[in-house]
Amino acid sequence: MIDYDVVIIGGSPTGRYAAALATQNQARVALVEPQNPSFTDYCWRLAHSNALRSVSQAVRHIERAPQFGIDPTADNPECEPTFSLDWRQTQQWVDTVVSNLEQQYSPPILAYAGVDVIFGQGEFVCKPHLAFVVNERVLRARTYLLATGSQAKIPDIEGLLLTGFLTAESINKLPEIPEHLAIVGGDPSGTELAQTFARLGSKVTMIVKNNQILAKEDSEAAALVQAQLEAEGITVLTQTEVTQTRQIQGKKWIQAGNKALEVDEIILAAGQQPQLNCFNLDGVGVEFNRQYLRLNEKLQTSHSRIYACGNLSGGYSYPHLANYEAEIAIKNALYLPIFKVNYQGVPWAIFSEPQLARVGLTETQAQRRYGDKILVYREYFKDLPKAIVEDEKVGFCKLIGHQNGQILGASIVGSQAGEMINIIALAIRQGLKVNAIAQLPQVWPTFSQMSQQTAIAWLQQRRRCNTLLTDWIENLFHWRRSWSS
Repeated sequence: MIDYDVVIIGGSPTGRYAAALATQNQARVALVEPQNPSFTDYCWRLAHSNALRSVSQAVRHIERAPQFGIDPTADNPECEPTFSLDWRQTQQWVDTVVSNLEQQYSPPILAYAGVDVIFGQGEFVCKPHLAFVVNERVLRARTYLLATGSQAKIPDIEGLLLTGFLTAESINKLPEIPEHLAIVGGDPSGTELAQTFARLGSKVTMIVKNNQILAKEDSEAAALVQAQLEAEGITVLTQTEVTQTRQIQGKKWIQAGNKALEVDEIILAAGQQPQLNCFNLDGVGVEFNRQYLRLNEKLQTSHSRIYACGNLSGGYSYPHLANYEAEIAIKNALYLPIFKVNYQGVPWAIFSEPQLARVGLTETQAQRRYGDKILVYREYFKDLPKAIVEDEKVGFCKLIGHQNGQILGASIVGSQAGEMINIIALAIRQGLKVNAIAQLPQVWPTFSQMSQQTAIAWLQQRRRCNTLLTDWIENLFHWRRSWSS
């Protein structure tokens, strides 16, 4: 007897999203969550850091006010522009934002929609039939979906556990803004938090093992973001490894390469890892690749009835990407396993300032795959009317395309990059070529014009590379001028 069409092992916002989606497909659904879900999953950490970043942006606007002719000290020129920040009130506002977002798929709303929400810790069993057991209750389903949360990777650093540290999900526990903050790692959350706290008044040091922050991104784009962080006073130590931490007289000390740093707080930003070690997955034949699951392009594990989505197979963990995977997995789990994930046209963004957004292949990846058949062109924000109006002239759009006009990828660094990347992502997913973006009239002045300007310039570059065509056109115009005279 099958109890459910799908049982979702959750503990993440993606699990709740998948449960709602399956119910909308008229399936009978059970969602299993931990007894006291803290929802420290990346989605809520992103919401928390985004809300906190809004506060830091407000601080930046205050500091930039004089360049627009707004002078809060006009009546008393001897006073320095100042502002006060009530950290407790800021935390309350941020927590309210996150709480409002969480209510979108709260257990009562899911239960009202027909989801059987079960709280408790369970595990898979394979005898006499495949099932998931929770609170001594056996849940049998045709398929199962793993959509568990993730947790921060804790690097093996001597003294780290005794010294104490924070992660992206626990920064809301800070009693006050630290005077000197060290961020170990250069992943997206660490990059965003470094800039946020620097603008809120902290002295920030980033310590990164790689030769740049955001190691998975286009090197040119990551370098520009890093340069902006350094311009704002953030110290970035690249190719540096933390070997030891200690707490001495109330201060935390970090040995970073050959430097000893005294800081008030340490934040780890070295990536995420899934929470899968308590479900008896080995016992039902699910295979791992180190701590991550082995998944096929249909998001099936090595057990064909068990699917997974989210940051369970490695890579970046973004809510929209996890939800996209949940949509594919749910369709395969409820109907037939014929739907495949396609990451080629899925964009993502890192909300530093300037923002960094990417879709498709980087320039390096495209060169490895297509060699000299690719064309790359950059258009700079300093030439964009909207960027000039807003005084947001730092950044560029890099468009990577095949000589035949196929769009292979794009990286955008600059204001509103997270919005601009979507039009290029849509073009990639729909199989449109560069000329489709070039021919789309854009509202003036907007940041979206950047994609059109870059596409037009890319086509012009391709045309210049075609010497036969350029020579023919030159001869044509020469002949017409001669004939007219």
